[in-house]
Amino acid sequence: MISLELLIASGIGLLVASGVYLLLRARTFAVVLGLVMIGYAVNLFLFTTGSVQLNAPAILTEATHITDPLPQALVLTAIVIGFATTAFIVQLALRSRYESGTDHVDSKEIAELPNDPSEDKVQ
Repeated sequence: MISLELLIASGIGLLVASGVYLLLRARTFAVVLGLVMIGYAVNLFLFTTGSVQLNAPAILTEATHITDPLPQALVLTAIVIGFATTAFIVQLALRSRYESGTDHVDSKEIAELPNDPSEDKVQ
């Protein structure tokens, strides 16, 4: 039987692996999507560190089982900051696409190599 901890850890690992793969691509949209996926993985990791317990208050009282509200507050803040950062990165990618005419991260197409034999045509 698979435990919930193994399932969540696998999900976080899959999100991070997918995000890193997309970050290593040469297209700006893939890079933005990779950053978003890594952000989601970090948020999920922060949320799981809180050890949420059922029927437990989120404040310190006389109860024996309590839920720590700090990871939930950190995730809520990280979601807002991640949304703003994603919007800013999308605007940077759109501006780069507008100015360079391509969506490659380094603004160079693969066909623009200096020793391209197709450019050496005799007229």
